[in-house]
Amino acid sequence: MATAKNATTETTAEKLITLYTLQYTATQLDEINKMQGELPMEVKDMEDEIAGLSKRKERFQTQIENLEADINKHKENIAVSNAAIEKYKVQLDNVKNNREFEALSKEIEYQSLEAQLSEKKIRGLEEKLEKVKEMAEGIDETIEAKKEQLDKKRVELEAIIQKNEKKVGTLERKLVRLSKKVEDRLLKGFNALRQRYANGLAVVTIERKACGGCYNTVPPQIKIEVAQNKEIIACENCGRVLISDELATEVDKKDRTVVVEEKPKRRTRRTKTKA
Repeated sequence: MATAKNATTETTAEKLITLYTLQYTATQLDEINKMQGELPMEVKDMEDEIAGLSKRKERFQTQIENLEADINKHKENIAVSNAAIEKYKVQLDNVKNNREFEALSKEIEYQSLEAQLSEKKIRGLEEKLEKVKEMAEGIDETIEAKKEQLDKKRVELEAIIQKNEKKVGTLERKLVRLSKKVEDRLLKGFNALRQRYANGLAVVTIERKACGGCYNTVPPQIKIEVAQNKEIIACENCGRVLISDELATEVDKKDRTVVVEEKPKRRTRRTKTKA
């Protein structure tokens, strides 16, 4: 059998066998991905959510710092006003006329009002500060809870990845090796069909007179031509490559990796998956 891509000495039957083996290997990888399920996406979503919460926490922290700075500023204003009031009260004892007395009294009154205004603003800022701190604490609790969930998801995902790491490596190398044996036009078509259908099936057998991919009836003449293994024939409905039972059985007899260790089962040539 020829091993180089685009080799002209390779028979149609050999091309079909290679395509069918390529399909089976790709399906095994698909099954491993299904075993992992939505975990990778869930982990990514949780990481993004925690990152968003952390940024929100940073905004709250900045707001807290600004509020505390404003409170301290008003406290300083109160201290300045009180110091001025004490100074003016001392000066009142040494006034020489009513004009000076009235001027100092107005200054004392003004500084008292300034101190009262700052005290009022401090009360408002402290109320706001308390609310912001409560929200920040709530986010802290949420982040911690999310991190615990994320850690569990990561452990679960890592366990699955480690369990299947060797299998994935073997299957990926096999895919590369097989892909190099397939003609460019056939490989391009194979990959396009894989992407087109959710079940990833591009090469199928005829099951009960129907295409094993879309389950539409295959005309008798087409079935006869498929059985002859003289040309590569596609389903008239879905475009998947049809392979004869004879070639599929030949591939079935070869050694193949079992994907699910807990429930080992021999992969048959007929993979029934919804189109």
